[in-house]
Formats: sequence, structure tokens, C-alpha cells
Amino acid sequence: MAQPSNREQLLEGAVECLRTKGYARTTARDLAAASGANLASIGYHFGSKDRLLTEAIIRSGWEWTERLTDAARAPGGAAPLEQMGASWIEMLSSFEALRPALVGFVEAAAQAAWSEDVRVPLAEHYARVREGVADAVRASLGDGSAASPEIIASFLIAVCDGFMLQWLLDPSATPTGEELLASLGAALTQALDAGS
Repeated sequence: MAQPSNREQLLEGAVECLRTKGYARTTARDLAAASGANLASIGYHFGSKDRLLTEAIIRSGWEWTERLTDAARAPGGAAPLEQMGASWIEMLSSFEALRPALVGFVEAAAQAAWSEDVRVPLAEHYARVREGVADAVRASLGDGSAASPEIIASFLIAVCDGFMLQWLLDPSATPTGEELLASLGAALTQALDAGS
């Protein structure tokens, strides 16, 4: 089996540091120690410590996006709302396992106002995620829909980010996916009945 590249070792070390120390408390020396790489390799491969940590967060974020879109596609032949529901169930049930990456993301997002090394890659990541989610929405709705997949994708990402923040602050007050679907279903039924 081939050894991971120095760049890959740095990314793996960064993921470990995010898990154990968080974004704000991780130093360049921590990254070097966790990856088994030398300190100078951070600058060579990533330009800065912040850029390396941001890349590790982006990697975790993209894996999470794929996990949620896979969950939405899993109920083959399901209606669009059922597909969305499946992704929300997966989203809300995945928070505990992803906690270190979620906390790292929030810490990095807070730094984005002060650092282009953080803001630019995170903005590019959001653009790619929005495009991927829009593709999934487009596939779910089919051709000829009057809905904008990009706008729906932005809404779905906002819902995901909002639940993530609520869960990080108070997990016990955050609904499960099943609770969310039951309440939304009841509200939509009531709204449709009132409109008839």
C-alpha cells in the first residue's frame, strides 16, 4: 500500500487537530506533530496554517454533503419531499459523529471576516456545495419545473446550517429528523386544507 503524500498527511493531521483541539487552538506545531511532517511543509503545501485547517474543514464538509445527497437519492422513486425528508433525517442524526468538523467550521467561519485565506476557500466551497445540491434538486424535480434548483439549494443549505448551530448550542432542544418531518407534514397538510 502506498504511503500517503506529505500533503495528504498534513490534511489527515489537520482533521485530527480539529477533532482534538479545535480550529482556534490548533497551532502550526500541533499540525506538524499530528501529521509527522515538518513545519515548513505547511507553508509549502498550503501557504498558511489557516489555509490547511480550512482545507480540512472543506474536505469534511464535502463528505457530509455527499452523505446527505446520497441519503436523499436512497429512496428510489420517492417523491421530492420524501427525498428531502430522507436527507434531513440523515443530517440531524449525523451531528454527533461530525461534531469536531462542525465546531471547526463555525470557528473558521468566524475567522473569515478577518482572513482571506479562510473566507475565499469557504466561499468557493459553498459555491460547489450549492451547485451539487442544486444538481440533486434538479434530478429530483425533473425537467420542466418552474422552481429554481439554485434557490432551493440555498434554502436547504441554510436549513442545514441553522440546525447545525442549534444542535451545537443545545442538542436536547434540536428535533430528530422524524420529529421534523412529522411536524412539517402536519403543518403542510393544515396549510393545504386551509387553502382549499
